[in-house]
Amino acid sequence: MAATAQDPSAPLRGPEKKDEDRDEDTEYSPFYGIEKGAVLQEARIFNDAHIDPRKCQQVITKLLYLLCQGETFSQKEATEVFFSVTKLFQNKDANLRRMVYLVVKDVCPASDEVIMITSSLMKDMNSKTDLYRSNAIRVLCSITDAQLLGQIERYLKQAVVDKSPVVASAVLVSALHLLSHNSEIVKRWTNEIQEAVQSKQPMVQFHAVALLHALRANDRLAVSKLVTSLTKGPVRSPLAQCLLVRYVAQVISESQAASGNDSRPFYDWLESCLRHKAEMVIFEAARAICNMAEVSARELTPAVTVLQLFLSSSKPVLRFAAVRTLNKVAMTHPMAVTNCNIDMENLISDQNRSIATLAITTLLKTGNESSVERLLKQIGNFMSDIADEFKIVVVEAIRSLCLKFPQKYRALMNFLSNVLREDGGFEYKKAIVDSILILIREIPDAKEPGLGHLCEFIEDCEFTYLSTQILHLLGVEGPKTKDPAKYIRFIYNRIILENATVRAAAVSSLARFGALVQELHPRILILLRRALHDNDDEVRDRATLYLQQLEGQAGGLDAVDVKWNIPAKNLEQGLKKYMENGFQKPFDLASVPVAVAASPAKERKAPGRTLAAPAPTQAPKKQDDHAALLKTLPQLAGLGPVFKSSAPAQLTEEETEYNIVVVKHVFASHVVFQFNCTNTVAEQVLENVSVAMDLAEAEDFEEEAVLPLASMAYGSVGQTYVVLARPEGSMALGKFVNILKFKVKEIDPSTGETEEEGYEDEYQLEDVEVTPADYIKPVAVANFRSVWEELDPESEMADDYGLGLRDSLQDAVEAVIGILGMQACEGSDAVPPNARSHTALLAGVIVGDVQVLVRLSFGIDVSRQVAMKMVVRSDGRDVSEAIHQIIQDA
Repeated sequence: MAATAQDPSAPLRGPEKKDEDRDEDTEYSPFYGIEKGAVLQEARIFNDAHIDPRKCQQVITKLLYLLCQGETFSQKEATEVFFSVTKLFQNKDANLRRMVYLVVKDVCPASDEVIMITSSLMKDMNSKTDLYRSNAIRVLCSITDAQLLGQIERYLKQAVVDKSPVVASAVLVSALHLLSHNSEIVKRWTNEIQEAVQSKQPMVQFHAVALLHALRANDRLAVSKLVTSLTKGPVRSPLAQCLLVRYVAQVISESQAASGNDSRPFYDWLESCLRHKAEMVIFEAARAICNMAEVSARELTPAVTVLQLFLSSSKPVLRFAAVRTLNKVAMTHPMAVTNCNIDMENLISDQNRSIATLAITTLLKTGNESSVERLLKQIGNFMSDIADEFKIVVVEAIRSLCLKFPQKYRALMNFLSNVLREDGGFEYKKAIVDSILILIREIPDAKEPGLGHLCEFIEDCEFTYLSTQILHLLGVEGPKTKDPAKYIRFIYNRIILENATVRAAAVSSLARFGALVQELHPRILILLRRALHDNDDEVRDRATLYLQQLEGQAGGLDAVDVKWNIPAKNLEQGLKKYMENGFQKPFDLASVPVAVAASPAKERKAPGRTLAAPAPTQAPKKQDDHAALLKTLPQLAGLGPVFKSSAPAQLTEEETEYNIVVVKHVFASHVVFQFNCTNTVAEQVLENVSVAMDLAEAEDFEEEAVLPLASMAYGSVGQTYVVLARPEGSMALGKFVNILKFKVKEIDPSTGETEEEGYEDEYQLEDVEVTPADYIKPVAVANFRSVWEELDPESEMADDYGLGLRDSLQDAVEAVIGILGMQACEGSDAVPPNARSHTALLAGVIVGDVQVLVRLSFGIDVSRQVAMKMVVRSDGRDVSEAIHQIIQDA
């Protein structure tokens, strides 16, 4: 804010006051605007003769922040920082020394330079200051190799049983990290680790138990013996006790369930933990019992009793933990949770909305028929205070309750209708609409009330996907109701007020009423004729088609099938014949065959270097036609099925002498480039036409074959192909420089004869690039949430990205979808007007038939900077990493 000459004590007025308020409201990150170059310049203060510990700590904090944000240092930069930091060991400031340990561990250069710091660290490891000893041990174990570890093993072994808990814990934690690459050294410390388990220090005991289990993790029998000894031993630390409960639960899950009256192994010990003094141990034991496979009601009772006591705890974390666990139990054993219903009803008004939501959904799963109205009344006052993700959970629970008690459908349907009118995002509204649709399908009596509620909803629905879905349902179910005429007003309003997509759906829905309801037939014809003047061609075409069908009925007595079942290819051929024969008679759809003609079988040969040229064909119009054209070439039969074909891309200007279009076809281990060639020069014939592709910027590809085009006459379209091999299943990328090569033969204009001798020539084409989107095929997913839950949670990867300055959220959504080449699900590609945040759901299949789902959360600030969080689930974690890498490289 600009400085002013007025008295500083005088109140600010006008815009100055507003600017000050704005600055006070805005929270800035202390690391905002940090750049690596500037921080490296600041790091030179480490070399000053007089060290300022506070400034050095600030610079080290910035270095660590850059590393945590994924910033990488070059070898030279890391070495300079490393040697500068080593000079700080001479300073006696304890806080600065702690920061030095952190930065040495994270900015460690090549192994041959580590030796420069080991002497200082070994000196600290023998220091009288516990803080120095523990940190030195952590750093040494992180940066040294096996040879040096062997030299200091004696010191580490003694430190395991050190009297200082800080030092002992540091060694035990370091040993956990060493197991992955120096396990033999750690295994020699078993006696000392066993002694550490007897320690009276809670943290030391916790780390020692974890290390003992990690040493035996791959041996089921050894784990069982360890658990047996520890359950009888002196494990007093609450943290170690929680670990032991988890290990016991693991042993129980790997053993067979108890039969008859026999109790499970270790069950009595788990039940004894329910009487432990520490609340965390009690909850861990209760949760372990509730999660046991095929758990009986007798085994559940003591755990549920303990969790019921937690429901009335003054600590929010205990209330949340208890209600969350009981919510899971209610899915499989609702009767076991019934006794807790009174306590959970008190949680509906809990200040923590997560607790309240879980309490409500649990009550909906365990409540009886008589308590439905009372629960709905309590929930109604609560819904407006929670976020959409919690509302979705409540809606799904209400849907399950309605299916459980179908006699209460009217009250539950009214509740869903009321919340449908409230504000909410697409996911929330979709969950409500889906619930109503399920109830309409499963409960016959709920059909008409449900349709009425949906009609009222589309009067003010801002989501195109939901409007079209409801209009389709009205067209299917509306004509079968007692009074179908009452739905016409709602449907026709959509033709007047909505966008083109919704108007087209409304026209189709109206046509069904006209076809299936005799008394409405004349009125529907009037309404459809009004749609003939719509400014969208899709709406006009649908209205014309349905009018033709409805007017062809005998007074509307016979219902017609308004579904389009004529293949587009057959219709195209029929229209071509009609145009060739003139327009004397109206075109008759009945003359178009419904069946698709089978293509004749072709003889297939193995691909090789000496390939025959394919015959000229007509340019295909769609991607499916491109793929079908490949099947006619026996030279490509050995490549297997086509995974994906790209959209055609123009490689020449519109008005040049040669028109070249490329289509990329991805196979399991090949990429085939199809070049559609058109000669626009009447005085020339081109022969032996091919495309030479430069692979200099595509090292993962290797040219396997070229299929030239024998002849390219004026006006004809032909294809030439280039086959490139790549590692099977890989997503090889590259950019190709292309040159069209051919022999030119002139045509005598007077005689029309082609000269015998021609000359070789070439023509520069635009570059072609293979992108990650070429290896991802968009697929439609009917229920994104259920498919998401079916995928392995271990494959999930999440990260945040800054997309920079964008005109709108819609622009950002379209850009990311274009990069990934995936299918937007449930209409999530459309961003509501003036939205500040949006969630997009994408689905696709990666080459190799690996399914991938992506959840994108966008946000835009007042300066139009867009941030995105991307969460990926797939059939493998490596695939999730590959999807994130695509965005990082974009």
